[in-house]
Amino acid sequence: MKVLFIGDIVGNTGRKALKYMLPQLKDKYNPHIIIANGENAAGGKGITGAIAREFYDMGIHGLTMGNHTWDNKEIFEFIDDDQRIIRPANYPEGTPGRGWMTVKANGKELTVINMQGRTFLPPIDCPFKKADEILDQVKKKSCIFFDFHAETTSEKIAMGWHLDGRVSVMVGTHTHVQTNDDTILPEGTAYITDVGMVGSKEGVLGVNREAVLYKFKTQLPVRFTVDEGKWMFHAVYVEIDESTGRATRIEKIRRSEDEWVMN
Repeated sequence: MKVLFIGDIVGNTGRKALKYMLPQLKDKYNPHIIIANGENAAGGKGITGAIAREFYDMGIHGLTMGNHTWDNKEIFEFIDDDQRIIRPANYPEGTPGRGWMTVKANGKELTVINMQGRTFLPPIDCPFKKADEILDQVKKKSCIFFDFHAETTSEKIAMGWHLDGRVSVMVGTHTHVQTNDDTILPEGTAYITDVGMVGSKEGVLGVNREAVLYKFKTQLPVRFTVDEGKWMFHAVYVEIDESTGRATRIEKIRRSEDEWVMN
């Protein structure tokens, strides 16, 4: 099974990059299933139903979220009904939406789990215990993709070791900076600490840099807006042996607007 996962899509700049890059990546990798993190897609904070449909129309089969899931209130209107979007599974019982899903596309089936870290993020339920609970429910499914939306590298690396051999792929999201530690762990789990983002490379993590600089230099309140500069595109491509559920390949993808026409 060939899977393409696209890092946090940030605002209009990120959506523009996705529009440019996705057709080329489809041609190059011919993925069976495409997943993306959409928690920053609407102005950098949350997602709307129209944007989710835009992504589905482009060929994305499923969306994961994170700590900005609830920032755009429109999500409460559709998250319970949209079977192609999930939010972190370790939100308390009774929270709208779902934390994992089964994606079926091109004759393939992939279980996708979304989880959120707790270090320097809201203190929701334990992601390690919740991961164990969900894996007990889906243990008969051999191909499992895990998006761990977390702040610290240590928490993500720890989760990678916790899940090695139990999921096919574990990717980190949230920090918007692509790490250089893509690997296949000893028991067959493809791993990267952070996939990175799809958004402006001329801002700060996709946000207008002048606002961020003002905040750092003055410590005064400021409204962050999505930067409209030239974009960067981060993703990973993974191949999974469906007979074992073990990953056989992981490849970082890193492109920028200046080089978006691929040879």
